[in-house]
Amino acid sequence: MPENDETKVVWFVGAGPGDPELITVKGRKLLDRAEVLLYAGSLVSPALVASSPAPEKVDSWGMHLDDIVTLMADRLKKGKTVVRLHSGDPALFGSIVEQIAELKKHGISVRIVPGVSSVFAAAAALVTEFTPRGVSETLIITRPAGKTLEMDHITGLSQYPSTMAFFLGSEHFADITRKLACHGDTPAAVIFHASWPDQQVITGTVADIAEKAQHAGITRSALLIVGRAVRGIESGYQRSHLYS
Repeated sequence: MPENDETKVVWFVGAGPGDPELITVKGRKLLDRAEVLLYAGSLVSPALVASSPAPEKVDSWGMHLDDIVTLMADRLKKGKTVVRLHSGDPALFGSIVEQIAELKKHGISVRIVPGVSSVFAAAAALVTEFTPRGVSETLIITRPAGKTLEMDHITGLSQYPSTMAFFLGSEHFADITRKLACHGDTPAAVIFHASWPDQQVITGTVADIAEKAQHAGITRSALLIVGRAVRGIESGYQRSHLYS
């Protein structure tokens, strides 16, 4: 397909973590020329949705996959520029593969514009990096078991010396921390609505972070970060060779 042939293309765009200014330049341009904007409900900043001049905006929250795909296919066949706006980066728990597969059945291709994931907005909120030298060389991104996942591998994964980031676990922090193989005094943090105006950052340890989050009333839209990197400049890092 020629680069400029968009007659059979749906754009999947990462909206970023919440702050409407954290969308990519390319993503911003696509929002500006979208004629149909199908967005992922309250996971996407209302300000970002409102900033798009698209004449048709559809909240996909609660819609079935078939309905989402049918809508995109129908509008594309009518010659509209269709943008599917996902929260964060579509590659992380974005459930995009099944949409792509169904669109393919309609002869429709997808182009993806990456976005800033909330996991990186969480690091920014903590004023840290996930891989400081001498502290952690690995970032593990995972989720706990729940309504849509029968079994997780938290205990096994947590045996590695790493920084761990848990998505989709705001209702399961106590279960997550009970499964962790690392010591109870390992630093941990919960970041609610990373980069949003109502962002909250709660720090503690594996032993007490679930209770602290519960006391703060956090039951949704939060990430749990576990590992010494949570403590930033107090993590016991070694100076990088870059600056030696």
